[in-house]
Amino acid sequence: MKKNLIGLDRDELLTEMSEMGESPFRVKQLWQWLYNKGETDFDKMTNLGKPLRQKLAENYMISRPRVVVEKNSSDKTRKWLVSFSDGEQVECVYIPEEDRGAVCVSTQIGCAQKCAFCHTGTQRFKRNLTAGEIVGQFMVARDSYGEWPTPTDEVRYLSNVVVMGMGEPLYNYDNLIKALKILMDPEGIALSRRKITVSTAGMADNIPRLATDAGTKLAISLHAPNNEIRNKIMPINRKYPLEVLLEACREYQALLPHRQYITMEYVMLKGVNDSLEQARELINLVKGLEVKFNLIPFNPWAGCPFECSDMRQIKKFAEVLEGAYYAAPIRVSRGQDIMAACGQLKSSFSENRNVPQS
Repeated sequence: MKKNLIGLDRDELLTEMSEMGESPFRVKQLWQWLYNKGETDFDKMTNLGKPLRQKLAENYMISRPRVVVEKNSSDKTRKWLVSFSDGEQVECVYIPEEDRGAVCVSTQIGCAQKCAFCHTGTQRFKRNLTAGEIVGQFMVARDSYGEWPTPTDEVRYLSNVVVMGMGEPLYNYDNLIKALKILMDPEGIALSRRKITVSTAGMADNIPRLATDAGTKLAISLHAPNNEIRNKIMPINRKYPLEVLLEACREYQALLPHRQYITMEYVMLKGVNDSLEQARELINLVKGLEVKFNLIPFNPWAGCPFECSDMRQIKKFAEVLEGAYYAAPIRVSRGQDIMAACGQLKSSFSENRNVPQS
């Protein structure tokens, strides 16, 4: 079977070229064709000699994830269900702003975290994604919007990446870091580390490593002001309780050479974590950290045991946090008409095809 070049880093490409008897200079040329220009046809790589192009075509492929479903929302959100070579599927979504936007990518097939409020948690964990499968999701989005070659100015509609899709990124750490380095390489896709956010449910051991290995922005799926509530809705908290998680966040901030806010994601669950007293608990919890909150109205799914907090209560909750000088915007739900919440499109597609979710 031909080897896919997407997902190979520079050292791996150098090994492949050396084994073919090619000059190391070919790595730079090939890298730019793959990741800067987004080319998928070896014959169009015109600065490579014809014999080399033939050898590449005989031994390698340039493969993206296959788009199974593409849905466009009335608010211009765009979502893809993509399939990999083994038939497994994940979701990625583009969330636009006025002149830019973020591509949300997945890192695992399913998720083992089993957070009680998360739809992806109902889908059995099957495997980690490779670096090529993670990078490939962003490349699918670029294909869809025709944003090749990599823009050289600041006008990029696909300007950010948020690693907040299906799965726990820090449990797929090596592939995650490899993918991030490919995304950030200045001669390829060329995303700034300041334009990438990695979200974790709280795998504390790898949070400081992320600061040194990638230096991206960090988001914590917090969702509770104390261990009692978090233990009930997020099983990971039993292994990494809040005091351990927040200490890892302090270490992360200390390792970065510049001031870096951590985003505390907080889904609003009616009668569970939305009281004003719990908002005050949050303020005490994060003292000593540079953080901002992102309050997320819960998006219910079939069979879930939770309801979304009333908007009036969410606004009062935000006011308490803002009164302590923390930014606490309320996330505007996007793409509701295309099932943009993580896991919804995959489940819907599988159910329509009578594929059981185990």
